[in-house]
Amino acid sequence: MFRYFFSVRWLGWLAMVVVIAAGCVGLGRWQLDRREAVVEDIQRIEANYDAAPERYVPGTNGFDTFDPSREWTPVTFTGTYDVDHQVVARNRPLNGQPGYEVLTPLRLEDGTAVIIDRGWLPIGNAEAGRPDVVPAPPAGEVEVTARIRPGEPEVNRGAPEGQVASIHLPSFAERVDYPVQDAAYGLLALERPAAAETPVAAPKPSIDEGPHLSYSLQWFAFGVLAFVGLGYAARQQRRSDAERDGTAPDRPVRRRRRPSSEEEEDAILDARGIR
Repeated sequence: MFRYFFSVRWLGWLAMVVVIAAGCVGLGRWQLDRREAVVEDIQRIEANYDAAPERYVPGTNGFDTFDPSREWTPVTFTGTYDVDHQVVARNRPLNGQPGYEVLTPLRLEDGTAVIIDRGWLPIGNAEAGRPDVVPAPPAGEVEVTARIRPGEPEVNRGAPEGQVASIHLPSFAERVDYPVQDAAYGLLALERPAAAETPVAAPKPSIDEGPHLSYSLQWFAFGVLAFVGLGYAARQQRRSDAERDGTAPDRPVRRRRRPSSEEEEDAILDARGIR
């Protein structure tokens, strides 16, 4: 009955459908993996972002090491900003608007320094490729609460003087003559005393899972539909072969429905021209 299914042509179609279905399953699993990573990020944000700040203890909770489970945890440091080595990171959009992030070393009492991301600035109007003004941080000793963020990889892209293409902390450490804790940096949450003018504070990260789950289900459905389509094509092929060979079963003849009494009366009236 389905001997044609073992022909070279149909085996080729079957192989193609299997490849398509495997690709759909792979893409569906990829979307599930992406969702799992997003869910882990959301769990860290919910657990750490609004936690009570930890007081910095050298060698314990600084930025010389990075534990992914502690990302977004607020840590409070006491030190002095080094404005002379302040830079801005390029290509930092916020709400669809291009701009920069201000990175300033905070020198601590133990002789090391941590990098603090003090906030966002829009692209300036006075000079292309630079912010108009970079607000100065508080002078003298300052207490800074910042949330832990991992450093970024180095990018093979240059930047003008006073700017960096990425927050690559080992490269930042090469700019100064004192040790920098270069495993993580801090996203500013609070300064005491406060500066007269500050960059735009970073917003709380989104806790939306996104469409990854629905996308994965769509890919799995596409994989199933590939086999459904192959089955439908095989059925149509079988019907076509049966009609060509004369082995197709006769289609039942539909019996005409006998008109009802109302329909017969209407027909008589129409014939007599009464209606």
